[in-house]
Amino acid sequence: MRVGMFLNYAGGFREAADEVAELEASGVDLIVVPEVYSFDAVSQLGFLAARTSTIALASGILQLYTRTPTLTAMTAAGLDYVSDGRFELGIGASGPQVIEGFHGVRYDAPLGRTREIIEICRMTWRREPVVHEGRHYNIPLPAGEGTGLGKPLKLINHPVRDRIPITIAALGPKSVEQTAEIADGWLPMFFHPERAGDVWGDALAAGHARRSPELGDLDVFASPALAITDHPEQVLPLVKPNLALYVGGMGARGKNFYNDLIASYGFAAEAERIQDLYLAGRKDDAIAAVPDDLVRAVSLIGPASYVAERVAAFAAAGVTTLTVTPLARSSAERVALMSGFRALVG
Repeated sequence: MRVGMFLNYAGGFREAADEVAELEASGVDLIVVPEVYSFDAVSQLGFLAARTSTIALASGILQLYTRTPTLTAMTAAGLDYVSDGRFELGIGASGPQVIEGFHGVRYDAPLGRTREIIEICRMTWRREPVVHEGRHYNIPLPAGEGTGLGKPLKLINHPVRDRIPITIAALGPKSVEQTAEIADGWLPMFFHPERAGDVWGDALAAGHARRSPELGDLDVFASPALAITDHPEQVLPLVKPNLALYVGGMGARGKNFYNDLIASYGFAAEAERIQDLYLAGRKDDAIAAVPDDLVRAVSLIGPASYVAERVAAFAAAGVTTLTVTPLARSSAERVALMSGFRALVG
């Protein structure tokens, strides 16, 4: 099982690079750089590529709507080049609040756009002339929709790889099914190893049935919070604000992917209450309403022996890459925690 870590998107590039260099030396396999409505992930990924030599670097995630498909392909090829073949392209739809609220772009057709973007990226990396006639993207632009001067072009540079790994962030059944069919990796959120099969098993099976053998096995990610401690009761509350934000505040009532997910895990009443409180402006009460059992299920918090048992549960549920969020107060503590976790996972 690969061990990786999500960077804090609110941190500084130089400080993060110093820390990542230490994580690389300690044997951590992967660093994931998020992109929300923060600094862009690409700048930091390029900076990290220059400061590291072996650790894999992934975007987590580049949003579908904020770059053209060919720019996404160019960016991935560029990051793979400057990292000597260590880049992994993580993409996803994000949500309407970010896409429409921050970028001012219509949030529509995430499934269709995902499939077409992946087709265009792989075509670009093979250095084929980019010609794509799809429902959502037409390259070159058809006659009558521009100057008429567009012509098929291929990437000038020779990429390090013509198959950069693509991981899709997906939660809904149709999205997960498509991910299992066409992607190299799957990045769900709030992965509950004992309930994941009930929620996503049918979708994964349907997608795998159409999966090309040349793609190999699907790399399944999980991103739990991590703390190795003999006093988990003191740490569990640290996870609750993030859960409350996503379950209660990401989206509107009846249009919240994360709320639906937590409800499907068997916490329907709790998810509804968290959302009611959050949308009413009672954020502290919403945080307090997040049950400890939910935090334990989607996290790795406890003594080393307990964490090892939970790692085994994630592995049994099909997880092949753990990209954790270490709960530590300083860079030195994070590096020590990740080093110990790497040794624990083996």
